Amino acid sequence: MELVVSDDGSHTIRIPSLKEHYHSHKGAIQECAHVFIKMGLEQFPEDASLRIFEMGFGTGLNVLMTAINARSRSIYYKSIEAFPLDRDMISRLNYPAQIGTSEAIRLFGDIHDANWQLDVKLIENFVLHKQHTGLQELESETGFDLIYYDAFAPHAQPELWTMDVWNKLFEMMNPGGILVTYCAKGQVRRDLQSAGFDVERLPGPPGKREMLRAQKA
Repeated sequence: MELVVSDDGSHTIRIPSLKEHYHSHKGAIQECAHVFIKMGLEQFPEDASLRIFEMGFGTGLNVLMTAINARSRSIYYKSIEAFPLDRDMISRLNYPAQIGTSEAIRLFGDIHDANWQLDVKLIENFVLHKQHTGLQELESETGFDLIYYDAFAPHAQPELWTMDVWNKLFEMMNPGGILVTYCAKGQVRRDLQSAGFDVERLPGPPGKREMLRAQKA
């Protein structure tokens, strides 16, 4: 793994063997803010009660940005990760410094200190549950309103972009629930539609023309 400074000054991690980055090299924080916060979280009222599922805990950036932007929403956030980062790599990530608030510094530490497999209250209206598992091994749950799909790209992990995956996630969601992903490949869009989602192409984050948002009708 190689620590890389993306175009907005925030870190991403490059995995040469997969030819992949954990976040966009065009701007890690900008990508998260656009794909998952603007096009996902902010589609719900500021006083909503939400259950969020994240595929790919990774660096913890999406959790951090969601907690910071929770407003008065009551959020239960479940995130899974098959290959957690080691503490040395986590300690080198510059997201709190880039965001530049004491809240970000405290939250980022609490996110990574939180025990796996347990519900942990980060702030009054935000509960985090990190689970050390892969998506295929995850026991199906229901009742999620929002899914952040942040797996590595289809060329790197094709097993995470299959019809079985979309069918499983469709069943996990409440009616009206939203799934957002940075990926805009035509096959992914068609497969999401085949699973029962209404899918729309949206403008992507900096450096990327499009992304996808899917809704369970």
